Amino acid sequence: MPSVNTLYTDFKRQGFEVLLVSFREDPELVKRTALERGYTATVLSDQSGEVAGKGYGGWGPPTAYFVDQRGRLLGRVFGPRDWGSPAARAFLQELLDLRDQPLHALVH
Repeated sequence: MPSVNTLYTDFKRQGFEVLLVSFREDPELVKRTALERGYTATVLSDQSGEVAGKGYGGWGPPTAYFVDQRGRLLGRVFGPRDWGSPAARAFLQELLDLRDQPLHALVH
C-alpha cells in the first residue's frame, strides 16, 4: 500500500486521515505485517467484523470506506485501486474541498 502511505502524507495537512483496518485477522500478525511493510497510518483491528462488515457493509478486503468525522459513511469502493493515480487524488481533493471537518478513509 505505498500509494496509501503517499496519499496520507500528501493530504494529512488538509485533515485527511487513513485508518487501516484489519478484518478478522490475528492482531499480533497484523502488527508485525504493518511494521514490515512500513505503513504510516494507524492500523486498527476488527476481529469480529462488526465495524467493517455490519457497520459499513464490506466483507472482504480490499475495501476503502470514506467516512466523515461523525462516522457517517460517505461512500465505499471494493477491490484494489491505484490511490496514487491523478483520478484518485482528484477524487480525494474534491471530498476534502466539500467538508468542514476532517475526512477519514478506512482501508482494509
